[in-house]
Amino acid sequence: MSKVCIITARGGSKRIPGKNIKDFLGKPIIAYSIEAAIGSGVFDEVMVSTDSEEIAEIAEKYGAVVPFRRSSENANDFAVTRDVCKEVIESYRAIGKDFDIFACVYPTAPFLTSKKLKEAVETLERSDAYSLVPVVQFSFPPQRGVVIKDGLMEFLHPEYAQTRSQDLETVYHDCGQFYVERTEAFLREFTLVTSRTVPFVLPEEEVQDIDNYSDWEIAEMKYKLFMKKQ
Repeated sequence: MSKVCIITARGGSKRIPGKNIKDFLGKPIIAYSIEAAIGSGVFDEVMVSTDSEEIAEIAEKYGAVVPFRRSSENANDFAVTRDVCKEVIESYRAIGKDFDIFACVYPTAPFLTSKKLKEAVETLERSDAYSLVPVVQFSFPPQRGVVIKDGLMEFLHPEYAQTRSQDLETVYHDCGQFYVERTEAFLREFTLVTSRTVPFVLPEEEVQDIDNYSDWEIAEMKYKLFMKKQ
């Protein structure tokens, strides 16, 4: 099966300017995603979808290809990942390239390793699922979550208010690192979480959202601990 890795990296980050190429413990953070994808050895092509010349130059420096620039429509603040992936797939088809499977990898995923990505792709290939999504367990049961109304706290799900945490069903959420998809199923359903999605469970210490500067500092601390264990 032919496979492509799509690393999505637009240039207009607002909360952390230059986020996708900002230095993360010695190299641009996007370099971690590129190196993990190339090192996995499972992709025919590792490409970066970007509207930025600077990002494109850094991507190529670390071994990725940038065969075309992202459209302005998919580079604004309202662009969503599925639209970017669809644009990439259609752009490749326009030049005669087609891929059976694609992985969409975020540029701010330093905890992603070649081994992990290879295992994820092979897991999807062995299954009859259409897609694979890495997930992590909620650190606190969401069934016991609370909301604040008129200045007072109340349980979101009162029926679980007295239930012991260990008796509640384990709930997971998307890690926000990558997705692996069968191309035709993705185009048919036009969603990254298809009707047949297999989970790829990751430990909490290998997951970190990076949405602001505090998240960035936490990610660097967690990454140092992560590398000590490798």
